[in-house]
Amino acid sequence: RKASAQQPCCSCSFQVDLMRSFTFRNSKSSYRGIPIIAANMDTVGTFEMAQALHQFTLFTTIHKHYSVDDWVEFAGKHPECLESVAVSTGTGENDFDRISAILEAVPQLQYICVDVANGYSEHFVHFVKDVRQKFPKHTIMAGNVVTGEMVEELILAGADIIKVGIGPGSVCTTRKKTGVGYPQLSAVIECADAAHGLGGHIISDGGCTCPGDVSKAFGAGADFVMLGGMLAGHTESGGEIIEKNGKKYKLFYGMSSDTAMKRHAGGVADYRASEGKTVEVVYKGPVDVTVRDILGGVRSTCTYVGAAKLKELSRRTTFIRVTQQLNNVFGTDS
Repeated sequence: RKASAQQPCCSCSFQVDLMRSFTFRNSKSSYRGIPIIAANMDTVGTFEMAQALHQFTLFTTIHKHYSVDDWVEFAGKHPECLESVAVSTGTGENDFDRISAILEAVPQLQYICVDVANGYSEHFVHFVKDVRQKFPKHTIMAGNVVTGEMVEELILAGADIIKVGIGPGSVCTTRKKTGVGYPQLSAVIECADAAHGLGGHIISDGGCTCPGDVSKAFGAGADFVMLGGMLAGHTESGGEIIEKNGKKYKLFYGMSSDTAMKRHAGGVADYRASEGKTVEVVYKGPVDVTVRDILGGVRSTCTYVGAAKLKELSRRTTFIRVTQQLNNVFGTDS
């Protein structure tokens, strides 16, 4: 039967397979799910978010400010979620001991996210090596970097999945404060090529404002796409609801912001500047509505370019340079 012009997207999108299966280079572990990840930020990477996203087979990198007891309680109440969460860590002097304690207390955890704002240091590479040596069977995510050479170095140091992105986040001010950054689409294309050449994987971290951006990240070669701002402001997001003039909001802030530094480190150190901002995001309710919108958009992307599976999207993608993407004659769509 010939479909009408308005039917193909809906009918074909239903058949698109968004599930991916990966076997990681260094841990040799396997993954299966829809490779969209909630960022390990206070206001996004919460236990509540993990419970909600697990229902869709999405992944959550849990922020690093939960205690060992918090992890034990979560694991006891929601053991089914442990296959789709990562425990996050920085590279400070106490971080290795902390992550070791959590993994000893919750041995079911299989993913570690070693996360720093600047992945270009020998200390970071050595930390990744130390984590790999102590946890040879765990899958390690590490970043953030934006160049193929550093992706290769981190994979050879023991990381399985490299987080790619410096400066593109909605509450990141690194490019403004430091002048350092890299266009996210270019970074993903180049870093994916480097990682895949070694049998590694990458996460596109930052820069997504709408479902179409998620599709572009996958089309550029990202194996996973990490979201912060798009998942902020929901019931499952961290922070209290603020009411102003009859409207509800939730705070969303970068992890290098003044807000985060005051909350976790007593303030911004004298020798550095804040590289994040704090915003009030309109309260959006339960996150499942947003997740369905994102997944629906990615499925529809696949139908437009002829990809029956998400796995095929990067092979069906052609990027075209434009000066304007949207027609905003009637204003922007909220």
